Amino acid sequence: MSAPANSDRLANRILIGLVAGVVAGVLIRTVAHGNEAWMQQLRWVATQALDPFGQVFLRLLFFAVVPLVFSSLMLGVVQLGRLDLLGPMAARTFGLFVLNMSVAVALGLLVMNTFIPGDGIDGATRDALLDQFQSEAQEKAEVAKTLPTLSFAYLVELFMPRNLLRAVVDFQILPLILFAILLGAAGTQLAGDQRVRVQSALEIATTLATRLVNFALKLAPYAVPAMIVSVCIKAGASVLQSLAVFVALCLAAMLVHLFGTMSVLLKLFTRIPPGKFFRAVRAIIVTAFSTSSSNATLPTTIQITRDKLGVSNSTASFVLPLGATMNMSGTALYEGCVVLFLAQVYGVQLALGQQVLLLILTVLSAVAVAGVPGASLPLIVGLLANFGVPAEGIALIIGVDRILDMARTVLNVSADAVTAVIVDEWTRPATEALSDGP
Repeated sequence: MSAPANSDRLANRILIGLVAGVVAGVLIRTVAHGNEAWMQQLRWVATQALDPFGQVFLRLLFFAVVPLVFSSLMLGVVQLGRLDLLGPMAARTFGLFVLNMSVAVALGLLVMNTFIPGDGIDGATRDALLDQFQSEAQEKAEVAKTLPTLSFAYLVELFMPRNLLRAVVDFQILPLILFAILLGAAGTQLAGDQRVRVQSALEIATTLATRLVNFALKLAPYAVPAMIVSVCIKAGASVLQSLAVFVALCLAAMLVHLFGTMSVLLKLFTRIPPGKFFRAVRAIIVTAFSTSSSNATLPTTIQITRDKLGVSNSTASFVLPLGATMNMSGTALYEGCVVLFLAQVYGVQLALGQQVLLLILTVLSAVAVAGVPGASLPLIVGLLANFGVPAEGIALIIGVDRILDMARTVLNVSADAVTAVIVDEWTRPATEALSDGP
């Protein structure tokens, strides 16, 4: 219980830091209003002190991206075991994972495109923000302009470049994701003791990368207010006004996916009424919301799906641990919303083809997110870079990330339970034979 308690305290400190940063920024801006000499000095402090301190936090997140993506994704694939025996179940499970996450991202993008919360920031404020990160914004914008239209040839080049190491150095995470999947698939073919050793090494690597993220998050209560004060000094406080709308829209999209999409899937593919399902998984929802961790919720998820939903032990043991690592529909929805919101804030136009690509990337990157609090932040930073949005924009949402983390974890684990119920109805005879052995 110490880990969730520590996580709660850290989340509270980040929220307090966010509020303190907003209050301090507004007060400083108000006091210095009309005094250009003061404003010049304040901008110097923001540029020379506050921004570099915030960069320490951001760079720690950057450090964690490559090891976290590679180790967590490869681990999820290696955990499959023998692909030749579990092929049909794996195919159906992965199919439902992709369906869950794709629908979730589509809902999130639809909501963001409909209400356009990022446009709540006026043009002057947006220009000030772009001036603040001018060099990086221009660089990323130029990269975005060079992206070709979405095509099969482009996707091949995007996922399978000629030089994997160069792609990683250039912070392109998609080739790394594909490499981790392929290497993980090869790992399932190792002898039992070798596979166990590989899995153990990957678990250690994932733990180390996650702790690196935790180091960054420990700076967040101080770095977040520093960056928010800097934004207020340079651009005013209006940049913060649309955050409440952004949070409300994210939560609305998550609720629609949870009670809408999941209910439709249950009605189409199972004999369990949605009302009975949601009554049965109340303990899962409470645990997920309080811990913000799919992994911490996993024991409860397995117990509830077996005891109250009647899922076979073999299906629960296969689908749910895999889902806690790879089925992140809430996370995928959130990542898509964040990227599109920040693109709107910074005036980066994402065409339909780019948003289709964003859907694909968010699904793939969500698969690579570890099932622990705050693990999606490094992946979001990478996605922002891919679409020409200044990575520093992550500072605008990190203060409200905790409440959305709790909500998206509920969606993640609920989707896992729905997937387990559906897969069990489809494959129960085969899984029973598999569990009985030859």
